[in-house]
Amino acid sequence: MSPPGGTSLAVSATPTRDHDEENFPTASLLLARPLRARVMAFYRFVRVADDIGDSPDLPPEEKLRRLDAIERALDEPATAVPEAAAMHRAGVGVEEARLMLSAFRQDAVKHRYADWAELEDYCRRSADPVGRMLLRLHGDSANAPANAAADALCTALQVLNHLQDLVPDRDSLGRIYLPVAWMDLAGGEAAFFDPKNTAQRRAVLDAALDRVEEQLDRASALPRLLRSRRLAIQSAMTIGCGRRLLARLRQGDPVLGRVALTKADFAAALAGAVTLGPRDAPIVAARVSRAGSSFARGMAALKGGRRRALWAVYAFCRAVDDIADGAMPEGEKRRFLADWRRKLTAPDCVLSRELAWARQAHGVPLSECEAMIAGMETDSADRLRLETEADLDLYCRRVAGSVGAMSVRIFGAPEAEGFGLALGHTFQLTNILRDVDEDALRERVYVPRDLLAAEGIPDGPAQEIVAHPRFPAICARLGERAREGFAAAERDIRAFDAGAMLPAAVMMWGYRRLLDRLLARGWQARGERPRLTTGEKLRMAWMALGFGRAM
Repeated sequence: MSPPGGTSLAVSATPTRDHDEENFPTASLLLARPLRARVMAFYRFVRVADDIGDSPDLPPEEKLRRLDAIERALDEPATAVPEAAAMHRAGVGVEEARLMLSAFRQDAVKHRYADWAELEDYCRRSADPVGRMLLRLHGDSANAPANAAADALCTALQVLNHLQDLVPDRDSLGRIYLPVAWMDLAGGEAAFFDPKNTAQRRAVLDAALDRVEEQLDRASALPRLLRSRRLAIQSAMTIGCGRRLLARLRQGDPVLGRVALTKADFAAALAGAVTLGPRDAPIVAARVSRAGSSFARGMAALKGGRRRALWAVYAFCRAVDDIADGAMPEGEKRRFLADWRRKLTAPDCVLSRELAWARQAHGVPLSECEAMIAGMETDSADRLRLETEADLDLYCRRVAGSVGAMSVRIFGAPEAEGFGLALGHTFQLTNILRDVDEDALRERVYVPRDLLAAEGIPDGPAQEIVAHPRFPAICARLGERAREGFAAAERDIRAFDAGAMLPAAVMMWGYRRLLDRLLARGWQARGERPRLTTGEKLRMAWMALGFGRAM
């Protein structure tokens, strides 16, 4: 098959789409006209090459032949290939284009990805060079933080495109960019694309979107790192569009129908870009609000910097918990949690920067953040069992005691660390008892093996363990331990400043109601997990304002 149009290697006389038809701003009018012309030369070269790699009509060997030819044209300033000649005249993006060509060659022969690292490597070559080219044109090639943020943005946009186009990529090109190991958690590729398999597909998509959101959080600083005001506004608009498409993909299902940005989305993103987008603290506040946790009622008792700091701690805990609970392979979870360990000392995103600020402002120990991550590493196991009561205590210390120890410092009562550790332990026991059946579906059993063995309960599938007729007896003993923990906390909190400890008192009130409901129901006939009523949530909000008694 020979290329049409003389020396052009393009698949057709017109590209599959132009720059103004892309999901995100490319050579927008926000850029200065001379630079926009150079960006367009780069875009048209890359569009021709991408169309070759994506052609459903060309066999792989012809795709590779054309891509090799178009790369040779990058080495020949006098080339007759028009798209490459325009690049040479513009003096733009040759090395970046070369890296992208390696990704397009991969597209010609690779149709599945084993894990997230493989997908990230593809994005590093297929998308990140675009950001690098724009920064170099605007004099920011040596700006390491800006380049890192631009890479994160380009990777996020590329994965969003892949998730948006799951069905057309599979149907027309036989490609799927979502890793195979992730789809396996929904029952395999066929099950993942089954229109009726919405719940399992949703879990996998949400886990993938969490990874995208983390990249957008890394990118959020980009507009304020750039020299060019025009490029800063375009990057802020692009981030805004990315966040809006992310939200739409969280609400919609790209397997059931096209999920896309609207004109209103673009307009809103442009309006927000004028101020270069939100800063870190408002992003975290919105994240906490979106989570809808009952803990938010307790956090509402704080004001100013203390509230901001507690929001940062909560958002951090929620982020690592979402990794541990996410529908992704265990190895991926451990890699992302290891990345969070690095972030604790080298913040590179919205959440890690806000957490670093909270630690510095309120003396929050690094060791407590590390303890939380260690607890989430325990939760990351595909099959979770604890051996002894000491292991259960250590787990509670890590995942909830750490929150207590961090929180009392933010409250302004560091002397209450022991109280915070004990209360966190009681909270976590309550969580474990409340979520017995839900955890069993994840093959998690937090009741340790020594307690199970004492009741004659053998190890086996989690759902069989929690259904054993002797299992309720263990729950009853743990429930009594939690009840005693609340009684001790209600007594001990009086030793500390009531104003400082108001958030703890409000949270304690809510958790105690959940335990009381569990105790009243009993452990033989577990049903739907108990929740606070609307009235109880309103009462917590009222108490957080300083009205009514929190104990």
